[in-house]
Order: sequence, then C-alpha cells, then structure tokens
Amino acid sequence: MISESDRKQVMALVTQAVQAGCRRAVACQWLGLSVRTVQRWEASGLTDRRKGSRVKPANALSESERRQLLAITFSPHYQDMSPKKVVPALADTGVYLGSESTLYRLLRAHKLLAHRTAAKPVTRIRPKSLVALGPNEIWSWDVSYLPTTVRGLFFYLYLILDIFSRKIVGWQVHEEESADYASGLMRQTCLDENLMTGPLALHADNGAPMKGATMLATLQKLGVMPSFSRPSVSNDNPYSESLFRTVKYCAYYPEQSFDSLDEARQWMTRFVAWYNSDHQHSGINFVTPDQRHRGEDKSILEQRDNVYRLAKQAHPERWSGQTRNWRWNNIEILNPSNNMRSKEIRKAA
Repeated sequence: MISESDRKQVMALVTQAVQAGCRRAVACQWLGLSVRTVQRWEASGLTDRRKGSRVKPANALSESERRQLLAITFSPHYQDMSPKKVVPALADTGVYLGSESTLYRLLRAHKLLAHRTAAKPVTRIRPKSLVALGPNEIWSWDVSYLPTTVRGLFFYLYLILDIFSRKIVGWQVHEEESADYASGLMRQTCLDENLMTGPLALHADNGAPMKGATMLATLQKLGVMPSFSRPSVSNDNPYSESLFRTVKYCAYYPEQSFDSLDEARQWMTRFVAWYNSDHQHSGINFVTPDQRHRGEDKSILEQRDNVYRLAKQAHPERWSGQTRNWRWNNIEILNPSNNMRSKEIRKAA
C-alpha cells in the first residue's frame, strides 16, 4: 500500500505534467497508475480508505483447531516434516485438520516457516584462497586410480603438483591408499626440493590419506600449512584434477590396463619426464613446467614477444591488431574469491 507522502509526490508529478501540456491519462500511465486511482485520491483528500474485508471466512479454523494443528506439527513425529508431508501423513492415520496451504499460512502467521528443531543444514565454507607468487609456495596433491588387468583391482597414483609452475614435484604408485605412503612422499618431495624449512601450503581433498594422523603430523613437523577442499567438491582442487586428466588422456597412455606395479611405475617415470621437461603447458603460456620452475620462462616469453614485434614491423599489413600476448604471469591463485584474481594481479604486478 502506498504511503500518504508517496501519494502526495505522485499527485504533484501528475499536476506538473498536466500544467506542462500532457494529458492526465498519459501521465498516469507513465507512472503506472490508473486515472480512477488518481481521481479517488483527489476526492478523498489523498487518504486511502481501503481496509480490506472485515468478514471472517465461514470456513476458517477455530482457535482450538489452530492450536491443535500447531501442536501436531511440533510433535516429535512430525517436527522434521514440511507441510507437504505432514498433511498426507495425518491422512494415513485417519486425521484431517486442514490443507497444505492452510498449514503454510498458519506457520507463516506465527513466523515458524523455518526448521522447527535445532537441526540445520550443514553449510560448507569455501576453502581460503591461496596465492602463489613463485614456485614451492603452494602445492596441490591427490590420489587417483590406475586400472590393472584384474577386474576391480587398481593401483594408486599419488601426485604432488606445484601450482605456480605446474611441475610434478613428487609422485609414487602403490597398491593401496594409505596416509603412511602419503606422509613418506611428502617428506621425500620436501627433501628433493630442499624445503625442509620455509613457508609452504599443501592443498588436498578430504580423502582418508589426506587427513590421516600420520600425514597431519608430518605436515606439522615440516612446517607445512594444510588446506582442504569441501567434501565432494572436486572444483576446490582444480590443478590436481586437471593433471589427472592430462595423465589419462596422454597420447601414449596404455590402451590396455597395467599388468604389474613395476609397469605402472615405469610408465609414470616416462610420463613425468615428458610432462616436466617437454610438455609446453597452455596454463603457463606454453613453456614447460621445468622452465617456469627454474625461472626461465620470463626471458623465453620476452624473446617470443620480440619475435612477434619484429614480424609485425616487417609486414604490418599482415596484422589487424596487436601481436600475441606473451606476457609473463607472476601470480597463481587457488580457489580465488569473487573479483580476487584481478585485484591480486594488479597488486602483485
């Protein structure tokens, strides 16, 4: 319902429009009002005297029936049910006290359209955003299956990835999934990367090896900050998920399953060597993970940019716009919040 002050403003606008030569019907239509409404306001001195029906419906529930229906709704058997379930459940017991819409109106009138018990849906908080400005600042790891020739039997591939350089810094293949294996891989990887001390974050999902006591104790001893995805949300660990897709869609991934653990380990040895040293990764502007990990990518990209600029100078007619963007990316963000990526990039640039 429109307040009296709002009606006065509307009437002033209508009067101003009419004095300027506009027809009242057109002014009212432009304001979203009918001419009859404006005429009624003028006749009643801008007072809206509509009060709605004063007659109580003949089929309305009595006060005792309303209290009875509320009491049943809050009883232990029905307190976790919505009105859509309460009404059929009562009908199964031979009881009818009102329709679903009646129960909804009753609960709404008492401001009870919410959980009627202490139980509430679990809200999973998005993991904290992590920012890497160089290699060996944030690692992401996960475990995936490698199929074997025995149906239902798998080998387990453990992979640790540096999200800044995309380099596989650690990996192992085992016959089972274990927090002990994960702990051993983490210690060995830190040793290989000379990171026995220093700040490092390790992101993983919520699997048992990731959150096992042995693994958490190892991370604490190494001074590594653990970070975890939300349960059943693979998008919270995108770097590892993308890497596993690269592994299993590799051109020379075996068409047949692995016959033995040694065969799986030998294949992964070749894959890791190719991926780190030869694979030009699209996510880091087509340099290899090893080049970015060693800090060689910036000069490589600068040289590519010079090549393109010289080519444009030699044949400007062949270029309709700018040359290809070979700009060096100095930041990687894991699970960025809204608008965080652009802000962090401007801050770090």
